[in-house]
Amino acid sequence: MTFKERYLAGEIEFEEIDRYISRWNNSDDMRTLREYLGLNAEEEDIWIEESDEALQEMLDSQKK
Repeated sequence: MTFKERYLAGEIEFEEIDRYISRWNNSDDMRTLREYLGLNAEEEDIWIEESDEALQEMLDSQKK
């Protein structure tokens, strides 16, 4: 189960996802990060280009 799936299921908090993104963000292999976290390309782009708050808002909207 990906971090995204666990977040949408209410099993983990967004801060845990954000910590992993922050740790991996300096990595050259962003595809691995996307797959590990379960983010699609649009979600990943929002986090990289905007903020973790924008990503959290998008993920929260998927919970509903």
